[in-house]
Amino acid sequence: MGFREHIAPVRRIVGIVLAVLLIGGVAAAVVAGRDSGTGTATKTVRGVIGSEKAEFFADPDVVKALAAQGFTVRTETSGSWDMEQLPLKGYDFAFPSSKAPADEIRAKAKVTGAPQRPFYSPLVVVAHRGAAEVLAANGLAQLNSPAGGTLKMDAYLAAARADRTWQQLKGAEKHHELSGTLFITSTDPVASNSGALYLAAASYVAEGGKVAGDKAAVDRTAPLLRKLTQVQGAQQAGSDAPFRDFISGVGNPLVLVYESQVASQLLAKQDLGDLVLLYPDTTVNSDHTVVALSENGRALGELLATDPELRKLAVRHGFRPQGAAAEFTAATAAHKGRINQTLTGVRQAPVPTSEVLHEMARRARS
Repeated sequence: MGFREHIAPVRRIVGIVLAVLLIGGVAAAVVAGRDSGTGTATKTVRGVIGSEKAEFFADPDVVKALAAQGFTVRTETSGSWDMEQLPLKGYDFAFPSSKAPADEIRAKAKVTGAPQRPFYSPLVVVAHRGAAEVLAANGLAQLNSPAGGTLKMDAYLAAARADRTWQQLKGAEKHHELSGTLFITSTDPVASNSGALYLAAASYVAEGGKVAGDKAAVDRTAPLLRKLTQVQGAQQAGSDAPFRDFISGVGNPLVLVYESQVASQLLAKQDLGDLVLLYPDTTVNSDHTVVALSENGRALGELLATDPELRKLAVRHGFRPQGAAAEFTAATAAHKGRINQTLTGVRQAPVPTSEVLHEMARRARS
């Protein structure tokens, strides 16, 4: 064998050895990088959230902002009142849409410490323009612009008590889609926060500005709350589906939603067509409340409340950050015709205890 023929196998062996050493060196470098804290490992937290926050947590910019702070968040959706029925083991946080269901979850999980409320959203009614104009012509609403105004709750509840139909309202004959009993579509109050808060606001107005505090108060308003609920037939467990139906042009012409659902669409430059945003003159703010079930869950709640980038992204999804009206006002400046930025003329109804709310919902459905 010549010299060249002899050295070729040696070169191949040396090449293989060098390749193995190189791969080993790269692997060692990766491990060292992780050990030194220069990698991108994050804390994975698992939570159950109201459906109205699903798009927020799925937003790639939110995912990126959370990752930058060391968090990967995995979420499942549930009606806010249904959350307390879920097995809580394995969750780091629950994120219902208001304080009352959060209190139930906190009691079940024996959570201590102050609740965290990173952002909130008032309950509003969306209407198609024809329906809004008919309501205004009959004293049930006041339009401040072609796309926004106020729903007069006293007048609306009086119409509900009388079982008024659209056909009985002046001007409704011009709109073929306005027929049957006049009512607002809301979510199932037994399962969903927005449906329960709708009953709370209606009860407060019906009682002349008093919060229901006992069985006698529930008894007095139960027939009205039953009318508001049972006229709807089957109800959804979350607010997302009724809003999407409305935007698609199907379903009832009046739907109760969160302001955030409308604001997020406007800020995303979506065409909402003839949607008119009506703020009930008595409504309820839905304080989205984090129930921390682990230390990582509590850290996430603090982050959502304080991190400037996450607060900005919350506004982009239509939520009003706690204690920072200027952020929301600046972001929605181009939509003042629809959005009541300062909630002028809107009274906030106090919310009864969760026990009373549960009883209201039960009586409304029975």
